[in-house]
Amino acid sequence: MAATVVRYLRSVGSPTSATAEPGAEPVDALPRPDLRAVGEDERAPVSPAEFRAVLGNFASGVTIITAPPGEDDDGPAGFACQSFASLSLDPPLVTFMVARTSTTWPRIARAGVFCVNILGAEQGALCRAFAVSGADKFAGVEHSPAPATGSPQLDAVPAWIDCRIHAVHTGGDHLIVVGKVEAMGAAGEGEPLLFHKGRFGRFAD
Repeated sequence: MAATVVRYLRSVGSPTSATAEPGAEPVDALPRPDLRAVGEDERAPVSPAEFRAVLGNFASGVTIITAPPGEDDDGPAGFACQSFASLSLDPPLVTFMVARTSTTWPRIARAGVFCVNILGAEQGALCRAFAVSGADKFAGVEHSPAPATGSPQLDAVPAWIDCRIHAVHTGGDHLIVVGKVEAMGAAGEGEPLLFHKGRFGRFAD
């Protein structure tokens, strides 16, 4: 696991001194490798359209993954993420998936830390704002540093999970990121924001 993380972080640049693990040596920055997805001989007889249509029947929650700014960044990083899940109780681990073509992920990888902000039923507009590429996603968004890593903890979210990157695995055209939980909190009762067949929704009696 550790070797996978080191190889990836070398491809995107070294972590900042503020977020590197204690005693960790700087990682030399290397050119980003060509992204490898699935070879033609590995493809299942399923079209991308059919894959999306069938998998869209699985309802999920919605999160925003954030990270503090690096030395050369103008501000913090963040993106809307549907593919988040708890992974392990002992040790406490969570996971999310991100496209290998993401322009936000390299900034999170360099930081070495992230905060999972779990969205509530009324925060669809906030999710859409963080789903836009190239925009100032944090404009007008109130947030404070998460206690363990300093990653942006968005105000008014029902729950948040503060993490350090534990491992990164390849999964076709995505990366599987595993985070070790350092701190977490919940505001109490509240309905979650749900995503199903390309639409936001909520629980109903």
